[in-house]
Amino acid sequence: MKIDIPGTLEEWNARGEDYFPGLIGARFTKVATDAIVGEFDVHRALHSWNGFLHAGSVVTLADTCCGYGTLKNLPEGANGFTTIDLSTNFLGTALDGTVICTATPLHLGRTTQVWDAVVRADTGKSMAQFRCTQMILWPRG
Repeated sequence: MKIDIPGTLEEWNARGEDYFPGLIGARFTKVATDAIVGEFDVHRALHSWNGFLHAGSVVTLADTCCGYGTLKNLPEGANGFTTIDLSTNFLGTALDGTVICTATPLHLGRTTQVWDAVVRADTGKSMAQFRCTQMILWPRG
């Protein structure tokens, strides 16, 4: 099975529209082998009942950025990937404005990739540090 990897930024943005990233309004401004940049606008539906931005929206953005980076860097012949570990350290929040995530590769191997992501408010305030490990999937048989 050959995996379909988007070619243009418009195709990368369309890829997630009908899925979970689309629910939070994620959009991507850069998808390259060395960095992925994504963002979403803060609005009430992304808040928790206590009025703060829900942590899941931040993790979703970071995980999606890292996933798009993994897809962009899949080794020849691989047919996919899956997240096998992730961790997030929250440093702050945003009550409005835009949340921006920049993901960069730490390790691009044939069996795993490790990605780091920094999430910030559009004011520059740090919100979270994120790291995930992706397992590269290969055809069986």
